[in-house]
Amino acid sequence: MEKFMRVIVMFDVPVRSKDERKKATKFRTNLLKQGFFMMQFSVYVRVVRGLTAANSAVERLKRILPPKGNIRSFIITEKQFDKMQLLLGDDDEQMKKSKPKEVTLFDDLY
Repeated sequence: MEKFMRVIVMFDVPVRSKDERKKATKFRTNLLKQGFFMMQFSVYVRVVRGLTAANSAVERLKRILPPKGNIRSFIITEKQFDKMQLLLGDDDEQMKKSKPKEVTLFDDLY
């Protein structure tokens, strides 16, 4: 049985000019089309089954690279991914926005 693996892509691409922004947007859009999802800004992840599928995903990435920038990819097992720690400062605005809000329903019943 093949293990689930994660292909992680991290990138810094230039976005100073209108043309660079267009190419960066196209790269991100192509990542989404290839089954990646955004984990953080400029960090995208895709779940695949087995090393062969992971290597194929990396080969497909090579075909959509923007002309400039720094793109890195690596492959890890699901077990390694599960060991990741999320380290947050007290005032992380992005996490505050994504936290679910508590809702009180039927408060007048008690």
